[in-house]
Amino acid sequence: MKMQLAEIAKALNTTCEGDDQTIITSVAFDSRKITVGGLFVPLEGERDGHDFVAGAINNGASATLWKKGHPNKPDNIAVLEVDDPLSAMQSLAHYYLGKVNPTVIGITGSNGKTTTKDMTAAVLSKRFNVHKTQANYNNEIGVPMTILEMKPNTEILVLEMGMDHAGQLHRLSKLTHPDVTVITMIGEAHIEFLGTRAHIADAKMEITDFLSEDGEFIYNGDEPLLRERAKKVDQAKATFGFEKNDTVYATGFRSYKHHATFTINDSDQQFSIPMIGKHNVSNAMAAICVGRHFGESDEKIASSLANFTPTANRMEWEKGDVGEDIMSDVYNSNPTAVRAVVSSFGQIEVPDGSRRIAVLGDMLELGKQSASLHAKLADCLDPQVINEVYLYGAEMKNLYDALQDKYAPEHLHYYKQDQMQHMIDDLKNDIKPNDIVVLKGSRGMHLEKVLDRLR
Repeated sequence: MKMQLAEIAKALNTTCEGDDQTIITSVAFDSRKITVGGLFVPLEGERDGHDFVAGAINNGASATLWKKGHPNKPDNIAVLEVDDPLSAMQSLAHYYLGKVNPTVIGITGSNGKTTTKDMTAAVLSKRFNVHKTQANYNNEIGVPMTILEMKPNTEILVLEMGMDHAGQLHRLSKLTHPDVTVITMIGEAHIEFLGTRAHIADAKMEITDFLSEDGEFIYNGDEPLLRERAKKVDQAKATFGFEKNDTVYATGFRSYKHHATFTINDSDQQFSIPMIGKHNVSNAMAAICVGRHFGESDEKIASSLANFTPTANRMEWEKGDVGEDIMSDVYNSNPTAVRAVVSSFGQIEVPDGSRRIAVLGDMLELGKQSASLHAKLADCLDPQVINEVYLYGAEMKNLYDALQDKYAPEHLHYYKQDQMQHMIDDLKNDIKPNDIVVLKGSRGMHLEKVLDRLR
């Protein structure tokens, strides 16, 4: 972005105390990431961002937002007083979005939204100037930051939108007025706050609340909860999945160690993605639907999908120190994601005498249903497919108990949260060169430490 403070002040319906001809070239809420020409946004959370304005100034900030009435207002930097810095940042993002006026794609879902975002951006980047959400900037802070970081020549803005409470996607949809919306799937993520999958589906559907009249709603047609709710959407619709009543559905699928291949119902094109599992094929079909919306050919879409770069820590393959292959997926976890990963992992062929070893950490934020949701994972674990199971964390004790009748004691291992080193030692003693290992758990379980020790 590049705007004078006078224009920013006008957009925020306030005045500038200082030189309003100053050019602002970036916005940041972390004082450590401010650069020369930056506008500092002091957010109030566990720590008050106003307390860090001095650091922002030292790092080159040219101006700061400031909550009206907040003490110690600086006098050595341009100041724009606002009622609430976060709301002001969102308003500025809305203004800048209207100024650049890109086509907006909003993507949400219990799982797969980041991968689908990356795939979609890759599909469209060959023909358009595309800006996409970086890292996990997908909430009420991250979405406006993503908007403010886009270049003035951006033609398509691909936004990942997350939520854990009802109302959040409604507000993000209002902020962005998307032209295309995508829902990847409905799972149990954030069921702690929303209670049921039906309520989760209601909350996800909020992404369509401000969908443009000539826009398109693309969603997972294999989910009855979405099919039912999609009837209320008047805009154009397309579905993807594995059932024959979907607009785009997979007609062939094979998963290898480092990639998956598939075909779809209405094309002779062979598709390949550098990821494994049916769930990632589903994400790719969502990206195909978006690509087709913008007139991309299947041939060009296939080329883009074959070469896109996934976000870090999502089913990455690493080499262990005894030669084993390790599939790392430690970014996030919930029941749907675990089932998808375990299923994909189980489809990978291993040499005779080698084993598939699963290391599963707690799934967090499942609320009162946590114990039962952990225990129910037992039905996706088969000793003939997943030969060794290592379970880590307080909640995984529920799965350990549920697997007692399926696994012999020597193939089922449980560790409390203060026993990570014990588990690492046992894994290092157990793993053989031709084994394959999967690591899956919520980020708060820090299974990346296990990965570091095994590499």
